[in-house]
Amino acid sequence: MALAQDTKTLFLDEPTTYLDIRYQLQILKLVRTLNDQYGMTIIMVLHDINQSLYYSDEIIAMKDGKICAQGEPQRIITSELMKEVYGVDLQISQLDGKTFIMPLENKVKN
Repeated sequence: MALAQDTKTLFLDEPTTYLDIRYQLQILKLVRTLNDQYGMTIIMVLHDINQSLYYSDEIIAMKDGKICAQGEPQRIITSELMKEVYGVDLQISQLDGKTFIMPLENKVKN
């Protein structure tokens, strides 16, 4: 319906939740196409940080309703931010020049 109305801004709340990975990727590719080819602004809530890193031009990280960080995904997603927002020490890695999160908590050596 939003597409038929030729909207300039599309708001999506967790559009990939409950979808198998194949359909998650299809939705995210469609969102990217709407942005790239039609100039549509897409504002979406994603809880998968890796999807946010790969499919977003800008991220706003929030905790308790307050903005903790805002900017380009590759610049703002750090171990420190993940610790601040989620309270866990996550490993941040690089693959083919892209940042991604390992959804495993770093082990602290005693």
